[in-house]
Amino acid sequence: MKKTLSLMAVLMASAMVAPAAQAAGNIECNLRYDMAGWSLFYKTASGNGTITCDNGTRMLVKIKVKGGGLTVGKSKIVGGTGRFSGAYSPNDLFGTYAAVGAHAGAVRSSGAAAMTKGDISLALAGTGKGWDLGIDGTAFTIERR
Repeated sequence: MKKTLSLMAVLMASAMVAPAAQAAGNIECNLRYDMAGWSLFYKTASGNGTITCDNGTRMLVKIKVKGGGLTVGKSKIVGGTGRFSGAYSPNDLFGTYAAVGAHAGAVRSSGAAAMTKGDISLALAGTGKGWDLGIDGTAFTIERR
């Protein structure tokens, strides 16, 4: 009986700690990145970036984009930006985000994309050089550098 009460006390205490961590609120984080790639039915691109958060965290990251669809082109984005929402920890930002998009551009083009990974969303904006045309489904992966 005494062991059961001790176990219940530990379980209740841990249940109260978990919501307290989430009650602290979401962190606000931004991404700055450069990326280059190509597509011909299959789409691939890669690049580097930096994530900065309002809690003082700064992380260097590498970005990989893979996907496919009815797409063709070659492009380069320099000075792209992104804004994360729904994260409680900087570690929540790593992983693969899913996106579906349509795009068209020539010489200098700009665009925006919204993608999700569970409860976390990432909105991207950037201006690039190159040309592209198509409709695709994309996996946008962010890893530590």
